[in-house]
Amino acid sequence: MLGIITTGIAPGVALLSYFYLKDQYESEPISMVIRTFLFGSILVFPIMFIQYVLTLEGIFVSDLLNAFFMSSLLEEFFKWFILFFIAYKHVEFDELYDGIVYGAAVSLGFASVENILYLFAHGVDLAIGRALLPVSSHALLGVIMGYYLGKAKFSLGKSKQRFLILSLVVPFILHGFYDYIIYSFEQWIIFIVPFMIFLWWLALRKVKLARLIHEPSIKQLSQ
Repeated sequence: MLGIITTGIAPGVALLSYFYLKDQYESEPISMVIRTFLFGSILVFPIMFIQYVLTLEGIFVSDLLNAFFMSSLLEEFFKWFILFFIAYKHVEFDELYDGIVYGAAVSLGFASVENILYLFAHGVDLAIGRALLPVSSHALLGVIMGYYLGKAKFSLGKSKQRFLILSLVVPFILHGFYDYIIYSFEQWIIFIVPFMIFLWWLALRKVKLARLIHEPSIKQLSQ
């Protein structure tokens, strides 16, 4: 049991550490990051219940609707909701890169508990594949969500509204495509590999942009 829990949570902790340590200017309080991670973890259970009820009632019958609404929209909206009310409005969210850290934290909290439950049900033999695909994709979607929330936090007027919308819509669309590939294609591995490469490229580009945007203000303060 302990082995499954450790195996299930290890990828999430490793990825969160990676994005946390990328914040080289002013790291977020570890207590705040852990708090966001835990809120993401708790999200798994109400979402699983809602998905169970929707499945029982046969609300979404096609792979497309399952991918984009029962899975993507439901999960990304609740992660966005937690991120907005727990981190976005907090005084510690004081630079653009903070959105990436908190976005990764809430998503990886969710992904870690989901991963543990999956490994309990199906065995640790699937741990590597789970780390490379579902856990990583949740992390990257969280990074993208957090980047746009960070842009919204430090923008004004219509730009703020636009970035707030993008912070939910972009992860929703990407997550929907990810799940649709998994659900719909028999040879899904052929399509998911280039999609994951694209997702990594996009998320790491957002990380780079967030650091570049923050760097000039640091240099000005040090002069």
